[in-house]
Amino acid sequence: MMTQTTDSTTQRPVRTRIAPSPTGFPHVGTAYIALFNLAFAKSHGGEFILRIEDTDQTRSTAQSEQMILDALRWVGLDWSEGPDIGGPHAPYRQSERADIYKQYAEQLLDAGHAFRCFCTPEELDAMRAAQMANGETPRYDGRYADLSREESDKLVAEGKPYVIRMRVPAEGICKVHDMLRGTVEIPWAQVDMQVLLKTDGLPTYHLANVVDDHLMEITHVLRGEEWLNSAPKHQLLYDYFGWEMPTLCHMPLLRNPDKSKLSKRKNPTSITYYRDAGVLPEALLNYLGRMGYSLPDDAEKFTLEEMINSFDVQRVSLGGPIFDTQKLSWLNAEWLRELPPEVLKQKILDWASDSDKLTAIAAAIQPRIELLSDAVNWGGFYFQNLPEITSEDFAHKSLTPEQITELLQLALWQLETLPVWSEHNIYTTLKGLAAHLDIKMRDFMAPFFIAIAGSTSSTPVMNSMAIIGADMTLTRLRHAVDVLGGLGKKKLKKLEKQAAELPDFLADA
Repeated sequence: MMTQTTDSTTQRPVRTRIAPSPTGFPHVGTAYIALFNLAFAKSHGGEFILRIEDTDQTRSTAQSEQMILDALRWVGLDWSEGPDIGGPHAPYRQSERADIYKQYAEQLLDAGHAFRCFCTPEELDAMRAAQMANGETPRYDGRYADLSREESDKLVAEGKPYVIRMRVPAEGICKVHDMLRGTVEIPWAQVDMQVLLKTDGLPTYHLANVVDDHLMEITHVLRGEEWLNSAPKHQLLYDYFGWEMPTLCHMPLLRNPDKSKLSKRKNPTSITYYRDAGVLPEALLNYLGRMGYSLPDDAEKFTLEEMINSFDVQRVSLGGPIFDTQKLSWLNAEWLRELPPEVLKQKILDWASDSDKLTAIAAAIQPRIELLSDAVNWGGFYFQNLPEITSEDFAHKSLTPEQITELLQLALWQLETLPVWSEHNIYTTLKGLAAHLDIKMRDFMAPFFIAIAGSTSSTPVMNSMAIIGADMTLTRLRHAVDVLGGLGKKKLKKLEKQAAELPDFLADA
């Protein structure tokens, strides 16, 4: 039994956290960071907790939150406190902690460490435009930083909207200690006067992150290296409050094989996609554990328990780890081949036995089958990863390959933003896009049959898209665009502009 150890600096029990934003699909990068936080905490006999950063009320959804929780649990991660199980530091959703953040923002205001900014969005846009025209880095110019408290209070009394910004030194160097990088020096001149509390009364990430980590007694923060430049703001806030700052560790970002930052445009990034494609959760967690890390014996295949038992954060390499789907498939095969046939049989049945999904598939193929064995031909594509298709399969009597590529890409971008994945929303979106592009619905939908089912002879394709889910649908559409040759940078930029001007088809329905 592992005994609990403490942070040698603070003598506090080790506590780490993951704080995903419920604004989309559960990302493998979230699982990667969560895994290393859990491994670090458990290797020290500590606790790993989860909280939800849902202060972006326009994009956060309950559906996304549930998908994240389900995906992290499926992959084999667990937490001792969180929004689903409670705990001594509840609530664990930031949207439920607004009064707490307001209290601490007012504390900074009263102490002179923050100030109210009354800039309108138009003023800020003009400020940035002028700075960019002069070749300067866009940043807040401090125009309300010297406003007296009396004048500030008067504007508030008049009902003028405002945000609360933190004060930042204009000169000098901020030194941040990082577990992997040692001391990192960042000039204060590069640090903006960050908004802490927005006009809607909700905090930005920076204030909420610091307040929550302190109140939830987090001792170590392992997070992506993209947050390194924000560390001075966080360190300054800890100094302002007089709190002890958690030890920071900025993990290297996952990369595509071409070394670019991992993105859904080049790789499937959703955990649920890999689940639906038939990757074992143990294999995916194993693969994420190999991202920039190795066990002392350099074993390629290992369990979560083995990783925890030998975990040493200093073994993390700062080189950007490559997330290679072919390597993941190889590792998954290694796990599959070691299973006894009886166990493999059960794994297959568990993977394919989603009752609601099977019922929906049965309803879709029922009008088309004469024998039960026909279900394989009509329903097989529901269980595929990517259909085997070629550019020739998309040949169309009235649409050119370029038109097909563009309509698939526009549809892809539109479907990515659906607040709820449902057949109704898919239908409304695609019907609206077809009308906007002035393409008959029958012609417009033909490429989707190929992209989704790999054949023109299929069950109703929008129903199929609803059944196989958002992750698999979007991955198949991206695959289809690639098969058709993709879009060059120039065409892509032009199409992005066209996409930005599309109406909200759901709102107009």
